[in-house]
Amino acid sequence: MSNLPPLNTRKESFADGLTIRVDEGGNGRPMLVLHGGGGPHTMLELSKVLAKRGHVLLPTHPGFAGEPRPEWFDSIDDLALAYLALLEQLDLHDVLVIGSSMGGWIASAMALHDTTRRLSGLVLVDAGGIQVEGYPIPDVSTLKPDELAALSYHNPAAFRIDPSTITPEQAQARAANVRALYIYDQGQGMGDPRLKRHLSHVSIPVLVVWGESDRVILPEYGRAYAQAFPNARFELIPEAGHLPQFEQPQRLLNLVLEFANSTGATV
Repeated sequence: MSNLPPLNTRKESFADGLTIRVDEGGNGRPMLVLHGGGGPHTMLELSKVLAKRGHVLLPTHPGFAGEPRPEWFDSIDDLALAYLALLEQLDLHDVLVIGSSMGGWIASAMALHDTTRRLSGLVLVDAGGIQVEGYPIPDVSTLKPDELAALSYHNPAAFRIDPSTITPEQAQARAANVRALYIYDQGQGMGDPRLKRHLSHVSIPVLVVWGESDRVILPEYGRAYAQAFPNARFELIPEAGHLPQFEQPQRLLNLVLEFANSTGATV
């Protein structure tokens, strides 16, 4: 998935001082790609590949990667409503939303707020957002990078970071991303206690994809997530953890494209 052309960057402005950076590329069916707490780079390569098949938009959540965040903008619902406003502003329909981790939480909230029916499918990749008894999500802010890697990957050794190589700037950027994540989480432990029971109202098809070795959010949690939707299927990806787009990019891509072709205009 390397050596792909870069995405173009645009800024979209909204009321009350909200500006959202959007990296964009490709033509065809719109695909909104939502990153998790690791920041937009965690979904960049997948977005570049998908841009060969459709019109991809990869926004950076305000507060992540140095992007400004208005003081009032502080919840998952704020993000969900902002991204629906983005789709309306760009007059996009038949949108497939692909959300990783926190991004899957936002995608689920978008589906509940989608009164104008702009969305036609969701792909949730090792997503947070609900609460499942017996499967709490660990507080990643308390984990060192190597500890987080041990939970996040099927093969942690390939991704473990030597703390001595982390620059002050990288440490500050990670800390800023973690702060933004927990501002949006609002102390809920990466799960809204009300969300799960509302997902029965989501009528569009949903694909829930999980890395079999995810120890940040266990596969059993993912199965419960899929069961909460009336029209969802669950797919397990072997030899992958919390970020299958890094460890099994082709398997994830194949699942996304197959689902996209079955739920909307062919991509």
